[in-house]
Amino acid sequence: MTEEYAANIVTWRYPPPYDCYDLVGTEPAFFTDPQNGYVALVDEGKLIGYRTFGADGRVPGGEYDECALDTGGGLRPELTGLGLGRQAIAIGLEYGAACFRPTAFRVTLASFNIRAQRVFRGLGFAPTATFNATTDGRGFVILSRQQP
Repeated sequence: MTEEYAANIVTWRYPPPYDCYDLVGTEPAFFTDPQNGYVALVDEGKLIGYRTFGADGRVPGGEYDECALDTGGGLRPELTGLGLGRQAIAIGLEYGAACFRPTAFRVTLASFNIRAQRVFRGLGFAPTATFNATTDGRGFVILSRQQP
């Protein structure tokens, strides 16, 4: 993750109800700090999205343990809904598997985000829990996938 990519990510705005994924007010330096686990997804030099690995993929209110590596991410707003999510997520997971060698991946998704749930289920993830966030009461689903 470069400073330029991070500065770009904090300008992304999604249409409702996906605007809960806007990162307004986040300092770009947060994304470039290696401890926060962010990596840029780039295609031919253009930023198309990002993945995160570690605690930043968790949502307050969910029950988490260390049996899986949490992952999260985002796709550039104008690229959402075009069928690119599956490939972007798969590439990000390949990177995470090679770098971290987890026994399993876990992702937490907003309950309303049926598109993302469909993509992750297609990549072999299965739901393991649901909960309401302690921050705003929004519903979430946790999905996980064992690694070979």
